[in-house]
Order: sequence, then structure tokens, then C-alpha cells
Amino acid sequence: MVAIIQIYWKMLLGALGKTLLLCLLSLCFAMIIGMIFGLLNVGKNRAGNLIGTIYVDAIRGVPLIVLAYFIYFGVPAGIKMMGVQDFRLTALAAGTIALSLNCGAYMAEIIRAGIESVDKGQMEASRSLGLSYAKSMRLVVLPQAIRTMIPSIINQFIITLKDTSILSVIGFPELTNMGKTISGNTFKSLQTWAIVGIMYLIVITILSRVAKRIERRMSCGR
Repeated sequence: MVAIIQIYWKMLLGALGKTLLLCLLSLCFAMIIGMIFGLLNVGKNRAGNLIGTIYVDAIRGVPLIVLAYFIYFGVPAGIKMMGVQDFRLTALAAGTIALSLNCGAYMAEIIRAGIESVDKGQMEASRSLGLSYAKSMRLVVLPQAIRTMIPSIINQFIITLKDTSILSVIGFPELTNMGKTISGNTFKSLQTWAIVGIMYLIVITILSRVAKRIERRMSCGR
């Protein structure tokens, strides 16, 4: 195990950096997607509710690996059938899109639940003061909802971090993919996967502790 670390530590840290980059990019886009569809789901417009429900149910009903294959292989193939021959998606782009769509569906539910946890009287009171629905949501409801959403968002970040390992199937050089490469080069599967597992464990443990600390602080601040 020590020999593997001595030889491949730079590659392992580089792969971990790519894993975190992919996770952060996906989470940023997922927050935007989740906010859009979360607001559609809590709005009074039936068409918006339907669109939000279809998106959440459709994405959550498709395994991430299938979604990744569809975006990486299926979308370019479909575009080529339309006459665009040079279109390609990099593994980073396809992975970011797949994770963002997947995580965005869960974010939409987190945001919907967070908004619905705020007393309806808050919206009614702000509307009675002359604020529009959009301003009431932005200035009154969302700031209160965010307090309950943050722990769930951090937990979703942890889940998304673990889900990046699935994207090794499309060749993205994240930590799991690097583990496959090192295992194939050294023929030391036990030691290699132990190292990869420990690296995931360290990062996820740190994030879990951060989530618990934030949750405690917010509980004390109520």
C-alpha cells in the first residue's frame, strides 16, 4: 500500500481534485435547476406544477448510469442524425450535465419541502403589505426556508460526491476511474481500492461533520 501511495499519490490527488471539481460544478447547476423546478412545484400555476412534477419523476426514475450513457453517447448520436457531424461532448461536460440533472431533481424536492415548511401566514402577511408574489417569495419566504434546507443541501452534496464514481463508465478521470487504472497497472486490487476507499471516507467524513455543525448552529439560532 505504501509503495502505491509513493508512486501514484500525485495521480490520486489529481483524480480527487477532478472528482471535487465535477461535484462542485454539478451542485452549482443543480441549485439553479432545483430552484426553478422547486418554485414551479409550489406555485399556483397548474401547468408549472405539471412540468415540475414530470421533471422530478422522470429524472428520479432513471438510473444515473443510464442518464450518463444517454447524454455522452445518445445525445451526440442524435445530433449527428440531424446533420451535425462534428458535435462531441467531453466526459467532463457529459458528466456535469448528467449529475446536474440528477441532483437538480432532488434539489427541487429539497427546495419545495423547505418552502412548504414556512408558515403560509408569512406569504399572506407579505402579500397583504403590498408585496408581489415574487418579492414575497424572495424577501420573506426563501430566507426562512434556506435555514431548513442547508443541512439537506450538504447531504445532497455528499451523495453527489459519491455518485461521481458512476461516471467512470464514460471515461471521466475521477477517483474511481484512477483506481481502476492503478489496479490494472499494479495488479494490487486490495491495496488500491483500500486507498481509494479511505480517500472517499476522509472527504465524506469531513463534509458530514460540517453538515452536523451547521445543523447544530442553525438549531441553536432558532
